[in-house]
Amino acid sequence: MVAEHDLTVSHAETTDEHVSAANLDPGPPEAAGITLTGLVFETAAGLRRALAPGIECELGLGGLAFEVLIRLERSPGARLRMTDLAAQTGLTPGGLTRTIDRLVGAGLVCRQACPNDRRGAFAELTPLGQSRTNETLERHGRDIESIVTGVFDPGDTESLISLLRRLRDRVHPQAAQITNSAKAPSSTLPR
Repeated sequence: MVAEHDLTVSHAETTDEHVSAANLDPGPPEAAGITLTGLVFETAAGLRRALAPGIECELGLGGLAFEVLIRLERSPGARLRMTDLAAQTGLTPGGLTRTIDRLVGAGLVCRQACPNDRRGAFAELTPLGQSRTNETLERHGRDIESIVTGVFDPGDTESLISLLRRLRDRVHPQAAQITNSAKAPSSTLPR
């Protein structure tokens, strides 16, 4: 029953009252995994709500497109095989194709044939895509900083990154997948 728990009522920015489920008694020790999972989901949803408007304002595209751009920007030669990109993002091939189509239409990404596999293709940042991704990353970094400032003690961020990376690697090992053929020669696009 709700009356048995010590509920914490807080005020959201909109001043609507809500009950923080994170402050409920977590229950028996075996429930810690449920609490952990719930907190990760709640935090991810809150971060998406807080950060998506800035991304959409800078790029004119949604957060999923930005995730694709970041993954390309952080990859060797600013390119990835479409299969690796789908595995990293968790998108279906059709979902990734639609996202890449929007990015190609915006002039931010181009498709390149894979020289080692006639059926394979690379997605690659264009010079405009590189520039817009870097501009958006600057704003995104400021937005993230404004959220986390004062929340973590020194060293907490590195610890949290390490812990979340280990968890991510357990539940989504393809998130960092790059096949050997992704190291094909760079395209002829000017940088």
